[in-house]
Amino acid sequence: MNMLRHPSPHPTCLPFSHLTFSTSFSLRRHFLSPPPPPPAAYTAAASAGTSLVADQFTDAEDQNDHAPPPRRYDFSPLIEYISTSPAAAAATESESNSPPPDLLDPTEFRLAELYRAVPAHYWHSLLKSLTSSSSSIGTAYGVVRWLQRHSLCFSYELLYSILIHALGRSEKLYEAFLLSQRQKLTALTYNALIGACARNNDLEKALNLMSRMRQDGYPPDFVNYSLIVQSISKTKQGDSSILVKLYEEIECDKIEPDAQLLNDMIVGFAKSGDVDRAMCFLAVIQGNGLSAKTATLLAVISALGNMGRAEEAEAVFEELKEGGLRPRTRAYNAVLKAYVKAGSLKDAESIVSEMERIGVCPDEHTYSLLIDAYANAGRWESARIVLKEMEASNVQPNSFVFSRILASYRDKGDWQKSFQVLREMKNSGVQPDRHFYNVMIDTFGKYNCLDYAMDTFERMKLEGIEPDNCTWNTLIDCHCKCGRHEKAEDLFQEMKDSGCVPCTKTYNIMINCYGKQEKWEAVKNLLGSMQGQGLLPNVVTYTTLVDIYGQSGRFKDAIECLEVMKAGGLKPSETMYNALINAYAQRGLSDQAVNAFRLMRADGLKPSILALNSLINAFGEDSRNAEAFSVLQYMKENDLKPDVVTFTTLMKVLIRVEKFDEVPAVYEEMILSGCTPDRKARAMLRSALKYVKRKLKS
Repeated sequence: MNMLRHPSPHPTCLPFSHLTFSTSFSLRRHFLSPPPPPPAAYTAAASAGTSLVADQFTDAEDQNDHAPPPRRYDFSPLIEYISTSPAAAAATESESNSPPPDLLDPTEFRLAELYRAVPAHYWHSLLKSLTSSSSSIGTAYGVVRWLQRHSLCFSYELLYSILIHALGRSEKLYEAFLLSQRQKLTALTYNALIGACARNNDLEKALNLMSRMRQDGYPPDFVNYSLIVQSISKTKQGDSSILVKLYEEIECDKIEPDAQLLNDMIVGFAKSGDVDRAMCFLAVIQGNGLSAKTATLLAVISALGNMGRAEEAEAVFEELKEGGLRPRTRAYNAVLKAYVKAGSLKDAESIVSEMERIGVCPDEHTYSLLIDAYANAGRWESARIVLKEMEASNVQPNSFVFSRILASYRDKGDWQKSFQVLREMKNSGVQPDRHFYNVMIDTFGKYNCLDYAMDTFERMKLEGIEPDNCTWNTLIDCHCKCGRHEKAEDLFQEMKDSGCVPCTKTYNIMINCYGKQEKWEAVKNLLGSMQGQGLLPNVVTYTTLVDIYGQSGRFKDAIECLEVMKAGGLKPSETMYNALINAYAQRGLSDQAVNAFRLMRADGLKPSILALNSLINAFGEDSRNAEAFSVLQYMKENDLKPDVVTFTTLMKVLIRVEKFDEVPAVYEEMILSGCTPDRKARAMLRSALKYVKRKLKS
């Protein structure tokens, strides 16, 4: 791969390629005197450049009242010349390594003589001033080319890095790469390019540049790594494996991380969901006597809160307070979320009380979380009181608050209360939005109320709310799960006709839909459509394929999917192996099920209870009761707690081989292990006991 391959062209034209206007003017020397008015487009930049240069000596003047006043360099004539002169425009278009000119027009000659004594740092300040606005980046490039043309400033790599940084800040990554090719890349320009890529979230190019940097003999420093880690943290779902690899490279390069890099690593791991590693790096930063930033601690608290690890979140929160910092609403919300996730209603209430006691104002998110906690506890009246408190505090509840209430009822199976939430919402003067309707459709879909789901969908459209991917995916999926495959296919076609582009999740749902109907040609066409749309199959795609192929007995295709997935760099999931083992089990192919189990272990996956139960079932279907009970022994030896399904499946194995007298012992062991027998287990016990009684009578 070409490390410096251009990204796709930005629609904005190259900022330094259109300096073609022609104007003549009289050149005068303007030191400490007002300049002639330059063109309006560049007045602000020129003035900023002049004042910025002059202001750099303010402190020196204050320190030494007897020192002569500093010179003020007025760059307006140069900027006007570069902006308007055809000769300057032609010089800008020429190669950067071209020799200085032999002949100059009088105006350019006088300018070169005029600015020959200007120190380098003045040029740097002028360039930074010009690049602060995207409209004057072209002028800044003209200044750099003019300086090169007359050999007036020798730190060109710094000048080019300033330009590259400015282009990256203006989201003109394509132009930044073009500019980088006009000058030999140095450590400074590499840093600027990596920063531009990181700022524009082009992680792949940033990593490629670091690789190229090493090849050119420039070892990356902690600044490079910080920029890349920050880029990963900005993404919605960061990849902790990349962060682990980066840290391994840091250790390999023998770079001593500074406080900034360590803070960035903590935030990166926290936002990617790898909170354990984030905590480890937090311990490192504290062990080195460094201080974690407030934003870093907040990221850790939020990550712990998302996982419901309330005690650890509270510990980090207390640490933040002990550091002399007064937590704000966002910090309290992070701890509150941890308690809500953990189901600790009393602690959630105490956090809100503490906020009110010390004068930290609860915001919309605070109230939303508290309502969530009450709804999870089934305390709808308390949730209504919180809604009234919101109004009293001039915090208007929004649709998201009611969405959380609705989601709580959905998760508890109280889908009938959806209409009550909708009425309460309208009474509060809040209009449902797309997110609320999506939750409502999902609620009805989960409990097979498809008519209500479609009514909600039509009502949503009548109110002028355009369905998004989430809406369509929810509708298609609930119809597919209820076996209404034709309606699911019609909705998929309607989605495409409406202009809503299917995403990977949509395709996964439809692959499952067609697979259950064994429409293999349609599955193949869907995979082709994904590829044509530029979507890559993910772990869910391959898991779905393995499942539908396995359930249909197409085990060769299932294994082929598994191999293609591994070749593509994706790691098979536990769910995928569960589906494969279960498919073998249902057909009594116990040897193949065992092989799949061994592959699962070889891929470093810990066997789940679900996989082991499927393995017991495979041995049972194959009448291998001794091997089935050996799986139970394996569970006990590896601290895996058998569940009701485990014992029920073993009872079924014994009945299949007509060992009815051994069934009561398994049922008794189930009770002793703490499992509550379900209806199926009790029915099997009754069936076995009846057979034993008949056998004793005969």
